Amino acid sequence: MRPTPRGSYSASIMSGTESQALGEAKLEALIEAMYLAAAADGEFSPVERAHFLKTMESLTTGRLPTARLAQLVAEASDALEHEGRAARLLSVKSRLPDAGSRRVALSLAIQVTAADGIIHTSERELILATAEALEIDRDVASSLLSTLTR
Repeated sequence: MRPTPRGSYSASIMSGTESQALGEAKLEALIEAMYLAAAADGEFSPVERAHFLKTMESLTTGRLPTARLAQLVAEASDALEHEGRAARLLSVKSRLPDAGSRRVALSLAIQVTAADGIIHTSERELILATAEALEIDRDVASSLLSTLTR
């Protein structure tokens, strides 16, 4: 997904066919990875949440209705609060057993952090920590970061 000038996303990382081929656990893991990135700065305003849900509904090609997406975000928020970011990233990794899916998750997380057009040092560190948790080589993560934020 690439940010558009208004901070929305276009589904260029995954085609509709690819997202339809994902199992529910993988799809939920991708959504949680994006949520973890969105919530990294400690803020997830109602406007951001509404936009995020709309984007996720588009990414999932309507397979998951808005109410289910809202439930997944609420669950991710609760889990993050009770378990912490490291535990949630391990959970995401366990639901994305193949390297390709984990790279997609990292790419989506990068897109979320880049939505405002700026990647701050703390966000870059979060992205690299996410890559490490997902067992993605630091050089690969840096390359994805450079490519997706141009």
